[in-house]
Amino acid sequence: MTKKQYTEEFKEQLIKECQEVQNIALVARRHGISPNTIHTWIRKLKKNGSVNSLPKNEAKRIFEIEQRLKSISNENNSLKKLLGEKELELAVLRDLRDKLNPPVTDRVEIAKKWISKGYKASLILDFVGLPSSTYYENISRESRVPETIESDSSSKSIKNKGGRPIPGYSLTNKGEKISDEQIKEWLNELVCGDGFPYGYHKLTICLREDYNLLINRKKVYRLCKELDILRPQRKIRNKHPKRLAKQAEINKPNQLWQMDLKYGYITGTDSFFFQLSLIDVYDRSVIDYHLGLSCKAKDAARILKNSLIKRGLGKGMNLPIIRTDNGPQFTSNLFKEAVEKIGITHERIPVRTPNMIAHIESFHSILESECYSRNEFNSFMEVYSIVSEYMKYYNERRRHGSIKYMAPNEFYKAFMNDNIKIESFSA
Repeated sequence: MTKKQYTEEFKEQLIKECQEVQNIALVARRHGISPNTIHTWIRKLKKNGSVNSLPKNEAKRIFEIEQRLKSISNENNSLKKLLGEKELELAVLRDLRDKLNPPVTDRVEIAKKWISKGYKASLILDFVGLPSSTYYENISRESRVPETIESDSSSKSIKNKGGRPIPGYSLTNKGEKISDEQIKEWLNELVCGDGFPYGYHKLTICLREDYNLLINRKKVYRLCKELDILRPQRKIRNKHPKRLAKQAEINKPNQLWQMDLKYGYITGTDSFFFQLSLIDVYDRSVIDYHLGLSCKAKDAARILKNSLIKRGLGKGMNLPIIRTDNGPQFTSNLFKEAVEKIGITHERIPVRTPNMIAHIESFHSILESECYSRNEFNSFMEVYSIVSEYMKYYNERRRHGSIKYMAPNEFYKAFMNDNIKIESFSA
């Protein structure tokens, strides 16, 4: 008997589930593996920083250790950054704690104090609960008088329609002021010379290197627009063009799959959990599902891969069409790349047409009425246990009227053995 091999992705997912559920036996029972196996993976993760053993080859071993150290270092830096942000948040909140419902002006002053120290504006404004537009409007009121600059020939004030006043000059590396008119002349010279094919990004580099200007690309864009020398905007084509779902005739399993996300509420912790399910439209089986405190594109890609493995499908075979809505998990680059790598067709429904994924929506309605609404969950461990049991019941024992009053898995096996069939339908 050959030893079953598990992917690193699968091992990491199970360890993540164990951390969320806080019950290894429960996770092991759902996935049909021994709890001792998961304990072994957790020990390896703690000892080596990975669920996989180190390679025996010395060169590969050293390279793998370096990669793991790099990964741990990156994670450590992220945690340090997070800790620093939390300490900063506490410091900002101390300035607000003595004031009950502080007015906007007080919030602006506190935000200004911390931003002037060099902290990121978006972070500080989030801590003080102030929209960026409100903050910058209050700041602009303090400096509404337009600045005056001196050019070689004359001096004049430059006014802006709104927002921060336009200075009308830029500085060189030595601190010398160069008027916008002079910069425009240089831009014209560049466009008439070697810079004729350049856009404003490359013209910015030229100004920095050739004339030692301290200037950003936004200002160069504005000056080029005033001179009417901007190049035509390129049309950026989507690497993954959207394929709209169309009604198709369904007459066998593994022809059309639908996938969607549903969330439920945990009363005990006042939080939400997420369930991402993949259903076969013909036999109504939920082939695989994700259950967790979060749901990302990588989870959707993993569910799709696992479903193909469970149905014994791979490259070179007739693969099903996967149909989803336009949720962020399904429009992400990661999911699109996974779909292309597998070689499966991904259809997304038009906006406001949930009837195009009616079968998964119907399943979610059943799940809500027969499982979620019948239980008041006190913890995620309870969610994991109850939902896992229900999913087993749904696939293996629950009779379905559309498939000859059989359970989905039973119907699928009977169909594959040519013992039963139902009429084709459009979906």
